[in-house]
Amino acid sequence: MKSVFFGGVAALALTAGMAFAQTGTIVDIAVGSPDHTTLVAAVQAAGLAETLSGAGPFTLFAPTNDAFAKLPAGTVDTLLKPESKDQLTKILTCHAIGAQAMAADVLGMIEAGGGTHKVGTVGGCELTLTTADGKVMVTDEMGNVATVTAADLAGTNGVVHVIDTVLLPKM
Repeated sequence: MKSVFFGGVAALALTAGMAFAQTGTIVDIAVGSPDHTTLVAAVQAAGLAETLSGAGPFTLFAPTNDAFAKLPAGTVDTLLKPESKDQLTKILTCHAIGAQAMAADVLGMIEAGGGTHKVGTVGGCELTLTTADGKVMVTDEMGNVATVTAADLAGTNGVVHVIDTVLLPKM
């Protein structure tokens, strides 16, 4: 079931028309995806492009443009303002783990944890990883639940897993 799930997710990404850079850093992967232009703009506004292009390794849970669009009206515009840089940085770093966790690793952690695994992020947040209906779910500190829609987009400094919801730190 483990390999089938993530194989199925990768196939879903291709059939959904998502395109990704095949080489480069995790930032290059996001830049190469037309579904992540909001994330790329946010990473640039927060000044995190250089950090996330560094040696790593990183695991990035990358929200799509549609995920950002689910936030209340005006939220993204406000976060992209220079005066919101600290808040934006906190939100974005709560999407990154300071280790490379491929799909098999994530599933192994969840299985070893009896169905759940808590993991700390670069931004000091705690995410809870679970599975539901054959999909990996990521729950943030506010109770928002994201579904991994594409996995194992490997870069030179880590891996990207695409998610459908923006993760938020405790406010």
